[in-house]
Amino acid sequence: MALCVMDTARALACRDGTAATNLKLISIFVIFFTSVIGITLPVFLARFLFHGKPVHDKAILIIKCFAAGVILSTSLVHVLPDAFTALSDCQVSSRHPWKDFPFSGLVTLIGVLTALLVDLTATSHVESHQNQAEGYVAVGNSEELGILSKKIDVEQQQREAEELVKLKQRLVSQVLEIGIIFHSVIIGVTLGMSQNQCTIRPLVAALSFHQIFEGMGLGGCIAQAGFSFGTTAYMSFMFSVTTPMGIVLGMIVFSITGYDDTSPNALILEGLLGSLSSGILIYMALVDLIALDFFHNKLMSGQSSLKKVSFIVLVLGSTSMSILALWA
Repeated sequence: MALCVMDTARALACRDGTAATNLKLISIFVIFFTSVIGITLPVFLARFLFHGKPVHDKAILIIKCFAAGVILSTSLVHVLPDAFTALSDCQVSSRHPWKDFPFSGLVTLIGVLTALLVDLTATSHVESHQNQAEGYVAVGNSEELGILSKKIDVEQQQREAEELVKLKQRLVSQVLEIGIIFHSVIIGVTLGMSQNQCTIRPLVAALSFHQIFEGMGLGGCIAQAGFSFGTTAYMSFMFSVTTPMGIVLGMIVFSITGYDDTSPNALILEGLLGSLSSGILIYMALVDLIALDFFHNKLMSGQSSLKKVSFIVLVLGSTSMSILALWA
């Protein structure tokens, strides 16, 4: 309880509603601008700089490995610790049932299992359509027709396999964006509800870099999935505006209810949503990005140099995002 009193006194010394509002208005435009840069950079590189060139597939793979490192670090170094801290706050952890059970771990587990369920359901749906298509195979009595049928069948299976991989990549990108949007909403609402200028000032700069790296992570996956221009623009726009919209929503919530980011209900909501998005991001980073590329990608097989470069880029992405945890 003494610790709570000390924390409250420290927060009151930094509370300035007018200064906090000015900083939040600045952050809306700054974070939107940096989000646009982050998510469009890998898409631009893939579509215009590397498209049609021999290094296109390798460049996309390296961008995606950097993205996987960023997303894994986001989930384990940023989102999960923040969720755990929110539910461990003395205003929450001193009450039932929050002090009786590690809810942050439980909800993270639910997020992992939810992502797995979505993955299994979508994959089964695609595979069922593939099996139905395989039933339509030409049949003939002559040897020529048999050879032609086998050739057509092989080509059809190759096209279906490529289509399955592409659908899988699109599913990964869409589920990944859902998890990141959860995280971005939490960041925005928390910042918007805060009246602590000492907290907001360093956060604006740190979150700008945070959005660049996170945008690069999502943008790398979108680039590999090969969405149409309209879908790519829509997904990029949604990522870019989510955090600024969260800031506006947080400001509205504070003006109506008087709740700020230190109220028990706000901390509980932040902890639960953060844990859920952390579970989704952990699953997507480890299973659908890292494991898929390092163990099931044709480019990786037999190319030890590409594996080494991909691993170094993965570590670089993780390190870059982890360093930002010093400020945000």
